[in-house]
Amino acid sequence: MDLNKIYCGNFVDISLQIDDNLIDLIVTSPPYDNLRTYNGYVFDFEKIAYELHRILKPGGVIVWVVGDSIINGSETCTSFKQAIYFTKIGLNLHDTMIYEKSGFANPSSNRYHQTFEYMFVLSKGKPKTFNPIKDRENKYTGICGGEKSFRDKFGMRFNVWRYPNGGNNTSKDKLTFEHPAPFPEKLAEDHILSWSNTNDIIMDPMCGSGTTLKMAKKNGRSYIGVDISSEYCELSKNRLKIQSKE
Repeated sequence: MDLNKIYCGNFVDISLQIDDNLIDLIVTSPPYDNLRTYNGYVFDFEKIAYELHRILKPGGVIVWVVGDSIINGSETCTSFKQAIYFTKIGLNLHDTMIYEKSGFANPSSNRYHQTFEYMFVLSKGKPKTFNPIKDRENKYTGICGGEKSFRDKFGMRFNVWRYPNGGNNTSKDKLTFEHPAPFPEKLAEDHILSWSNTNDIIMDPMCGSGTTLKMAKKNGRSYIGVDISSEYCELSKNRLKIQSKE
């Protein structure tokens, strides 16, 4: 399979062209619950999960960004069911992270407004790469207790990541919003920087608007994108062209 290319079709079928243990990092946000039909297509989670496990390198990581819908007054727990299934087929749930949004799409009348999604960090064994982002300002630096204690001004961030969402906050690229549910470019970029190195292979098996691929290209990684929708494959290709010019 060629790198730096987008393949249009069913991921389960296309994945048969991918060698075992090839991919360093997968960053994706799958459809779920009432979004299980995606532009008219069906999302077969268990087959997708099996193939992702197969093609992931030992030490490779999957970042699975997902939330839950409310159906008949109850959250569906789809996110947890998927995380548990990944562990059943042999992946480790390395970290349960939170993507906190700056606002909410749908106001609630009988529960607090929903402003987050889960970011399950799943690994095939121990992660081979971790480049922690250090942008959290330490409260105490310099001299402490009469002795020089030169703590770094900035420490490793926590596992709740907050990003402004919507409009130019998600992307300056207007093409992005031809997809109904893009996640922020910075979210994808921060995971790529955290869990991979230059020249690693990054994949998004449901690439949608192409955000993961665009950030992989920006940061010197190779990429493979797959989407079942021809409309979104073209959208991703066009966004990658924009990245080439930036």
